[in-house]
Amino acid sequence: MKETIKQLASYVPPTPTEMIAQQYGLKRVAKLSANENPYGTSPKVAAAVIDAVQQGSGNWYPDGNATELREMIAQKLGVKAENIVFGCGLDEIITLVSRVFLEAGDEILTAEPTFSEYGLNAQIEGATIKSVPIDSQSGANDLNAFLNSITPNTKMIWLCNPNNPTGGYNETAALRDFMTQVPKDVLVLIDEAYIDFVRSAQPASALPLLEEFDNVAVLRTFSKIYGLAGYRVGYIIADDQRVRYLQTVRLPYNLNTLSQVAALAAFADQEFVEQVAAKNAKERDQWEKFLKQHHIFYYPSQANFIYFKVPDADQLAERFLENGYQIRTGFAADWLRVTIGLPNDNLAMQQIMADFLN
Repeated sequence: MKETIKQLASYVPPTPTEMIAQQYGLKRVAKLSANENPYGTSPKVAAAVIDAVQQGSGNWYPDGNATELREMIAQKLGVKAENIVFGCGLDEIITLVSRVFLEAGDEILTAEPTFSEYGLNAQIEGATIKSVPIDSQSGANDLNAFLNSITPNTKMIWLCNPNNPTGGYNETAALRDFMTQVPKDVLVLIDEAYIDFVRSAQPASALPLLEEFDNVAVLRTFSKIYGLAGYRVGYIIADDQRVRYLQTVRLPYNLNTLSQVAALAAFADQEFVEQVAAKNAKERDQWEKFLKQHHIFYYPSQANFIYFKVPDADQLAERFLENGYQIRTGFAADWLRVTIGLPNDNLAMQQIMADFLN
């Protein structure tokens, strides 16, 4: 048994909405704690999956190369197909990256706060995690602070962009300038799980940096705007050499047939993606307007969630639960993260919050 694993706590999944409904005597619970897509998935996904099941595809191993999905993504994003590595969600990709490129004694840099999986997987490999505070006004990664934190032991830098849980976003020009100052032997991983929700900059993605810097990689997922969290499809785009290493370790059939079918159908329906992004942006603006009116500090978000600081946050979270709204707690004292939901749910939550504050 690795000593590093003995020191870690097991992942505790959120309470199922069915249990919450039973506990509080509710007919419906809106799960707004995990940044899932409240608008569901493209209708084309269900049709494609049902067709695949009816054809009896389950008795064959899946395409271990995810060939059709790989080619579709490569063409749309303008990257080389062979530079994509697929994973069972970004969780597997983060695990793969850490397993392949980290050793005991290495150091990684992550924002504080940010997605916890970066640090967890580094700890499993015996690496040290150095936390870099986010920009206190924007909630984005403080790129200058990251540069000042690099040491000879730094092997990897994680940038969640937009950042989870703050929603802060770093524009590509700033990231390009940042990359010119990062040592060539330090791998910079830009997690763009929420990039399709960005409205402050178009195009928003850091994908162009892949052609300029060998030590940068970009991660994407189908869990958020595509609404495929249950199908577990994520991928990383990296340089030729690192991709070879990752493919060597990746399990050969890690992306099952139905996941590939669902992702193909979802990716082909970019009209659905744009509709979700537009609806989210409208509701996000309403949330920010509400928080301003009530003098609640929040970080301007470019994602599908909003992170704010409020007195008696745990009591407010409990009030939300009593009314059928599950949100995310536990990041820091007095801070809450709310996934931006359907319009009626957002209005109801804002009324609950206004009553609580008064």
